[in-house]
Amino acid sequence: GQSFMSVRNSEEAEWLFKHFAKHPPRYDLEAYFFVLDALHFTLKQLKPLRHLEARELLEGLRQFGLKSFGPMSRSVLEHWGIFSCEDFGKIVFDLVRLGFIGKKEDDSISDFKEGFSFKEAFDLPYHK
Repeated sequence: GQSFMSVRNSEEAEWLFKHFAKHPPRYDLEAYFFVLDALHFTLKQLKPLRHLEARELLEGLRQFGLKSFGPMSRSVLEHWGIFSCEDFGKIVFDLVRLGFIGKKEDDSISDFKEGFSFKEAFDLPYHK
């Protein structure tokens, strides 16, 4: 497998810590690290590198969650305040607003509303 570096010990993380110390985030700080890490994880799988559509990022978030937390994925995400794909979209657009990630003009937070059910995505792989 590919080795993976978390953004947690990076300049990005330091900036997020400082920013959120002054402006409390709407989700747990770990949720932002998770989304950034999942974005990097998903982009690493793309050949050639290009802009991700919301559905592709959601699939990457799902895979990265299962890889990182296994059967505890949904519990961990819910602990951070993430209960739906729309929550992922809000985090993504917070990161866009803060300049961490880019977006195309036609990208919208509503693109994340048509995502998956957390129960099906994170629980069913372990209850077959």
